Amino acid sequence: MGIANSTDVLVVGGGPAGLVAAIAARRKGFHVVVADGARLPFDKACGEGLMPASVASLRRLGVELPEADSMPIHGLRFLNNNVTIDASFRGSAGVGVRRTKLHTILAAHAEAAGVKLLWETPVNQVAATWANIDGGQLHFRYLIGADGNASTVRRTCVLSKVTVSGTRYGFRQHYEIAPWADRVEVHWTTGCQIYVTPVGTETVGVAVLSRDSKMRLQQALPLFPLLARRLAGVRTITAEQGAVSASRHLDHVVLGRTALIGDASGSVDAITGDGLSIAFAHAEALAEAIEADDLALYEKAHRRIRRGPAMMAGLLLTMDRHELIRRRVFSAFSAQPSLFTNMLAMHTGAASPQLAALTILSLGWNLLAG
Repeated sequence: MGIANSTDVLVVGGGPAGLVAAIAARRKGFHVVVADGARLPFDKACGEGLMPASVASLRRLGVELPEADSMPIHGLRFLNNNVTIDASFRGSAGVGVRRTKLHTILAAHAEAAGVKLLWETPVNQVAATWANIDGGQLHFRYLIGADGNASTVRRTCVLSKVTVSGTRYGFRQHYEIAPWADRVEVHWTTGCQIYVTPVGTETVGVAVLSRDSKMRLQQALPLFPLLARRLAGVRTITAEQGAVSASRHLDHVVLGRTALIGDASGSVDAITGDGLSIAFAHAEALAEAIEADDLALYEKAHRRIRRGPAMMAGLLLTMDRHELIRRRVFSAFSAQPSLFTNMLAMHTGAASPQLAALTILSLGWNLLAG
């Protein structure tokens, strides 16, 4: 097999969630092996915008994203018909980065930290304390399932059944054009959004999210005339790639010494842009729980970290479904720009509990008042 026959932590799945979990555990002093049947790097149809919390998590783990491979993101812009609302992040910026570049950077950091990376090496069988990998048996103290929505670890270890709601479909492509904003743009219409993320000095990622599995980006663009005019004649530099987005909930993400992370542990709808922020926060919490030899701590942290993004997803999906509510929200944000700024601060964890409560009350009052 080419590796020792035992390790402290085995991570099944070498995507960003698995790699960050491995880095976090390694920094606690544990020996870590990551095994994945795919070849580095592998892509995924996502918005590619890292919220400030994601960047902060990576920095705490010693991971800096090179300026040459990323673009700073300073806020969020919502566009609905002729109404545009802007808000800037409080504190540090986010980052736009191609998924493949992020994956390569994280793998390099994991390897430099001493994590053993096994690419094109599927895990053939998993038990409570050992796994069959590449024809050999590897024993471990802790098992981390970071192997995605269809997690083999989750199924094999008989962890909680997944409850799925609000399935939607995303398709993403990249355009060769200089970013026209230092923020992520979200273009709205009923049942559909288009996200525009700066990921390079001459590249933007454009992704559509809708409930229609047949709606592709080129079909959606005419619904957004301003964006369609901006991208008219611009060369696409990647093939269109699709993915399924949904809210997935598990009652439990821990069983014995096995823990799930990333999409294997559930998800919120991609409308929030919080997927990696949640995964990276979970990775830090999981490493602390392993250090304390108490995975129950991770179970509690997992629920707490997911709670805020899940609430935000509920609000945004309500705006997605109901044009009247969306118009009222945009009207409230336009009339009180600080309200949108405060909502963004809540979303990124930069708002105090008092400010968050006042913001929710103010938004609720505006919606009721019409």
